[in-house]
Amino acid sequence: MVGAQTIWTRLLAGAPPAAPSGDLAAFLRAHEERTQGVPHALERALLGGFHADRLGFAFAAGYRAALARLLGADDDRGAACLAATEEGGGHPKAIRTRLEREADGGVRLVGEKRWSTLAGEAETLLVVASEGFSPEGQNRLRVVQVPARTPGLTLRRMPDAPFAPEIPHYELSLDVHLPADAVLPGDGYARYLKPFRTQEDLGVLAAWAGYAIGAARRHGLGLVERTTALALTVLALGEEAPDAATTHVALAGVLDDARRLHEYLKGAWARVGGDEAARWERDAPLLLVAEAARKARLARAWERLATER
Repeated sequence: MVGAQTIWTRLLAGAPPAAPSGDLAAFLRAHEERTQGVPHALERALLGGFHADRLGFAFAAGYRAALARLLGADDDRGAACLAATEEGGGHPKAIRTRLEREADGGVRLVGEKRWSTLAGEAETLLVVASEGFSPEGQNRLRVVQVPARTPGLTLRRMPDAPFAPEIPHYELSLDVHLPADAVLPGDGYARYLKPFRTQEDLGVLAAWAGYAIGAARRHGLGLVERTTALALTVLALGEEAPDAATTHVALAGVLDDARRLHEYLKGAWARVGGDEAARWERDAPLLLVAEAARKARLARAWERLATER
């Protein structure tokens, strides 16, 4: 098992990482090898970002860490993809993929998904599906584990996004039959979908900080101390309850700090120049994805704190 002090020695005192070679699949294979024995998912995300030469690769490490935390997994190997968004969006009420119970005790999953991140690189997909609406109008959601090679599952890669195009997104078509134990325990929204945004933010922030530290050390960009402080704050937040109002207030502050640091470092990157500098500026919008949902989450957090006085 690799201890935290060893990880920080790698980040701050070891040789600056060489730029990775190869595509996303090669990066993820190397990431799995480098992080064997690292017990905490956010530390794995931090190391993943440190060894990246672009935010897209760093994001992939952070996304895997988020799913590992969501599932309580010990490592990110064979990491999953959370497939929730459909044609009507990602809101729970928009989910129409059906989970049907079959007479033989198994289940059938039928529907379409969009914007399923890293689905083509995952061994297992976590598909959010509906068992129907309650009398009160609530969509009763469950999460189903679907092995990537399940008959009846089709993946189509979507066009690349204008930022971080190295992160692939897929459309899914599903008409699959699975054993009953493929359905994960617990409410699909409360246990998985709702906390995932928090876990994803933490994982991506850890990976972003690792990338910023590695890039700063490779190119002499500066701000290593401030980025290290941000990384340590993210790791500390990872120990807090992901549904706590205080966690969301603090997370909003850390996200704001990361955006300010990202913008500040643009000047240093301009002096370095080259492809990596261009990618840094191109991929800045990655830190603003789902900003409306984050603002709503922060507003709810302050409302909850106000009622607790």
